[in-house]
Amino acid sequence: MERTGGTKLVFQYGSNCLDSQINGKDRLEGDAKFISTAETVDDYEIAFDVFSKTRHCATADIVRRPGGRVWGALYEIPDCLISRETAKALNRTSLDAIEGEGTNYQRNEIQVRTPDGQVVTALTYTVINPQDGLKTDLDYVRYIIAGPRERGVPGEYIDKVKEIAAANNRGIADGVARL
Repeated sequence: MERTGGTKLVFQYGSNCLDSQINGKDRLEGDAKFISTAETVDDYEIAFDVFSKTRHCATADIVRRPGGRVWGALYEIPDCLISRETAKALNRTSLDAIEGEGTNYQRNEIQVRTPDGQVVTALTYTVINPQDGLKTDLDYVRYIIAGPRERGVPGEYIDKVKEIAAANNRGIADGVARL
């Protein structure tokens, strides 16, 4: 996968699959260029195991699960917008700040596969201290369903995310089923 100089590939699997989220005015302002959908090469599954003070609910993580795959959006993002230090020098918000890197999430490299079979290494963010028993909410689940739909992720995967979200919080199961 060809990239322009000075950019990184980033795999997003949660609310940042939505262009309006990652490229919003208070975020990357259009500088995250969508490249392709992609799925994890290694076995992962979506989990809701970190509490977001911003969203007021449990938000998405990817955790190791035999036989699982996580689909998401693959972006090309300028190097200068990844870390807080380089983005701050430009008076911009960094992806690390958006993701809560160092607080809730840590930046990692992961192998992902595009629909044409190409395997690439991309940055992603995983939870530092996963917690059991946290509940997500319907507003957040709307984002993590809308993003993969916007990007053309297979419907079977979207159904799996809905199943995981409903199991996480039975109180929103009916609403999730209607998404």
